[in-house]
Amino acid sequence: MEQVLTAKYVLAALVYASLGIAILCFATKVFDWLTPGDLWKDIVVEKNLPLAIALAAMMIAVGNIIAAAIHG
Repeated sequence: MEQVLTAKYVLAALVYASLGIAILCFATKVFDWLTPGDLWKDIVVEKNLPLAIALAAMMIAVGNIIAAAIHG
């Protein structure tokens, strides 16, 4: 029986996960640049719930795009 968990697959998973996280962080930074003001200050200090929801929606959408691109 062929071994399913090999170093090749573990390495590939780590590379794709790292790449996906890096792209998601970059997309979040771009979203921060496009919105007026300081994103984290508006969300944490001023409790701007609509901005937090918009950021969460953007992260979910970009995460789905990344997952679809990696999955093929």
